Amino acid sequence: MKVEFSAIPKSLAGNVAVLAAADGQLLASAQAMNAGDALARAMSASRFTGARQTVLPVLGLAAPLGRTVLVGIGKPRELDGRTAEGLGGAIVADANAAGVKALTVVVDPVKGSKLSPAQIAAHIALGALLRGYRFDRYKTKDKPDQKLSLESVTVAVAGPAEARRVYDRLAPTVDAVFFTRDLVTEPPNVLYPAEFARRAKALSKLGVKVEIMGEAELKKLGMGALLGVGQGSERESQLLVMQWMKGPKSQAPLALIGKGVCFDTGGISLKPAGGMEDMKWDMGGAGAVTGAMHLLAGRKAKVNVVGVCALVENMPDGNAQRPGDVVTTMSGQTVEVINTDAEGRLILCDAMWYAQNRFKPQAMVEFSTLTGAIVVALGHERAGLFCNNTPLSNKLRAAGAVAGEKLWRMPLGSAYDKLIDSDIADMKNVSNGRDGGSITAAQFLQRFVQEGVAWAHVDIAGVAWSSKGNATTPKGATAFGVRLVDRLVADNYEK
Repeated sequence: MKVEFSAIPKSLAGNVAVLAAADGQLLASAQAMNAGDALARAMSASRFTGARQTVLPVLGLAAPLGRTVLVGIGKPRELDGRTAEGLGGAIVADANAAGVKALTVVVDPVKGSKLSPAQIAAHIALGALLRGYRFDRYKTKDKPDQKLSLESVTVAVAGPAEARRVYDRLAPTVDAVFFTRDLVTEPPNVLYPAEFARRAKALSKLGVKVEIMGEAELKKLGMGALLGVGQGSERESQLLVMQWMKGPKSQAPLALIGKGVCFDTGGISLKPAGGMEDMKWDMGGAGAVTGAMHLLAGRKAKVNVVGVCALVENMPDGNAQRPGDVVTTMSGQTVEVINTDAEGRLILCDAMWYAQNRFKPQAMVEFSTLTGAIVVALGHERAGLFCNNTPLSNKLRAAGAVAGEKLWRMPLGSAYDKLIDSDIADMKNVSNGRDGGSITAAQFLQRFVQEGVAWAHVDIAGVAWSSKGNATTPKGATAFGVRLVDRLVADNYEK
């Protein structure tokens, strides 16, 4: 889909979207089209009130107009960038449902909004593109109602050149988000650890230094926990290391850590068959970290950031790790494996230790689809945030609020930590019961945080994949974490 910017034409033609605020207040272009109170009568005959991201198709207006859509922006004072992106997404979803091929979105000044018309226009364009994502490379046939008809969107605004400049600063978001969505959506027979790493190599073109380590190197490093998870698979485990070091030489980097279980059967502790196909996206954390590196490099962020992703498959063959095995981590600490389906924390602990030893980060933020327990606690609205540093927690939550990727801080504490003590090793990978499952997983990871390192664990199990989609995300992979990291960096670490 192509997006263009233009000046507002003197007369509108074709398929047009115009804006209305809360309580049915028509913006300027909508008022101009309201000849004979046609739009007002259409609103009165419907439930449309101008509420945020609602749409009202109005047919039968005078030629040369085609299909006209009223789009609700909600309360003007609440119209920010993310809300404007939602408008673009709602417009695209409606157009595709109607089979529209081309349309014009008219953006008038919104009195009461902190955004200029050019900013609103740029964010509407971004939202339109994000909502227009589709992963259909394996489809050979399409039902007519499943086809995306929309080919072009023209955003008409006073000052189109300024809108284009604002949009150009936002544009790297699209490629990065799509890169992550593609990774997370690929089937597991296509995207296994080595293939994930190979695709991450594409970031080299953006200036990211990419390193890939195989099992021989990981064994030399002493990554017994990571290697233990992957030993049941015919696919070799990998460690992906990405560096974007474009900040001051004196700046210690921000370290991003990603869980990359490219498929998770549960291992010997086999998962139930129902829904196991969803475990292709158990690498959503690694996908988010790789996408975040893509975005930072794409917009040439002046910051030092490293991304470390542990990539494995968790499979149940005759060589697979068993419940009761004891593994030695890179840190030297030992772990009794009680449940082989609690594998994410095992690969992450080695990746975290490696990142701290090599890069001496000022802060470390880890993303993983770690526990079903966090879905029970928070549903699909927020990711769980566990953090040993309140300033870092506040930065992450503030960034998530702006980026539309919300976090909820969860507790840590010594009472929870005792639940993972082992009788025969330093710790076990799960507690004896189901209570506090997401917390005990975080406590396990915290045992691998070195003294003085600000650390956050973001459990995205409930938000990495959407069964319904939202205004800017179709059903499927969300790329949650990519924009969160970008906002975190822009607000706190970029020089």
